[in-house]
Amino acid sequence: MTSPAPTVPASIPDAAQAQRRILRVLVASQVLSGAGLAAGVTVGALLAQDMLGSTSLAGLPSALFTAGSALTAVAVGRISQSRGRRPGLATGYLTGAIGSAGVITAAVLDNPALLFIALFVYGAGTATNLQARYAGADLAPAGHRARAVSTVLVATTLGGVAGPNLAAPAGALAEHLGIPHLAGLFVISGAAYALAALVLALWLRPDPLLLARTIAQATEASTAANPAPSDSADTSEGRGGVVLGALVMVLTQLVMVAIMTMTPVHMHDHGHSTAASGLVIGIHIGAMYLPSPLTGWLVDRYGRMKIAAASGITLLAAGLLAAAAPGDSVALLALALALLGLGWNFGLVAGTAIITDTVPLATRAKTQGMVDVSIALAGATGGITSGIMVAATSYPALALTGGALSLALLPAVAATAYRR
Repeated sequence: MTSPAPTVPASIPDAAQAQRRILRVLVASQVLSGAGLAAGVTVGALLAQDMLGSTSLAGLPSALFTAGSALTAVAVGRISQSRGRRPGLATGYLTGAIGSAGVITAAVLDNPALLFIALFVYGAGTATNLQARYAGADLAPAGHRARAVSTVLVATTLGGVAGPNLAAPAGALAEHLGIPHLAGLFVISGAAYALAALVLALWLRPDPLLLARTIAQATEASTAANPAPSDSADTSEGRGGVVLGALVMVLTQLVMVAIMTMTPVHMHDHGHSTAASGLVIGIHIGAMYLPSPLTGWLVDRYGRMKIAAASGITLLAAGLLAAAAPGDSVALLALALALLGLGWNFGLVAGTAIITDTVPLATRAKTQGMVDVSIALAGATGGITSGIMVAATSYPALALTGGALSLALLPAVAATAYRR
């Protein structure tokens, strides 16, 4: 049922027009930040393996920058809650740029302790990249929130796909500058994160969260009987909606990070080049973000629960294929990682829509930040345990375990759908 348009004072910017501008600015910043987050995924594990001479701790970089992203998710959420999305997101990306500079310094000095500290700080970029999706949904009507989220996510694709495939030329540039080859991508990462922070600081105006609150307050004052549909959260699911949305995103993150982290190491152990690993990770990141417009439409059209269930099934298929793929087959590993990215995309868009539907504007940013802490901690767990598990068993065993774990989504989704 369509509600009448609320009465909003003329002095307040038009929400639809502001939303179009906000999405354009977010898209620009996400293209840049996509290139930034690719560095840690592509060469973080290899850099640690090279410096430590051990595979068992190769998952530690992923764990560190995802743990760093957990802390940043809290900070960005709290800054956004009190001051708006613009200062929160800009601060997060600037912190990620500082972390990238620290990784480069650690590589030059061959200092593993500094590397781990810097990777923790670098994780701020990953958290901020994810938090930006919420900014896209602040002013979106309830029936279009998933599509707004997907617009922000898909913008990450260009930088995310290009970033890993710059590993070889970036490494050559780094060596020319006297920097170790594997640290080359972090030069690109630092510059990309710094530019993303600048774009947001200068052009994310009006602030989407602050404007959404202003419109909600003006609407309540002018016509309390007709609250604006774009600003009112569906709280019928209550706490259960937050728990379900968080569970969907936590499990998909855990499985995705665990398998993704060890794939470059698995390929390296089978004689593949850094360029080949970069190609596979680039395809994976493309699958994480590129299908977002279609996923957003599917979530809005067919419902959050069905796409959340599809996420678990897709991740299971990814785990089975990764386990069965011969170590010398780049094509099959690329396909497995593409399915892994697609399953993650289904879960993230559906879970984000569930959370945004459930949480009211008054506490939205803070709650979203706390949910993203859980997501980041799940990623950290997947990252650090993946290396240990591969060292103790094998990469196929890790992939099979991840695929089986993703099936836990199905009973949770089914139980929620039954209660409805």
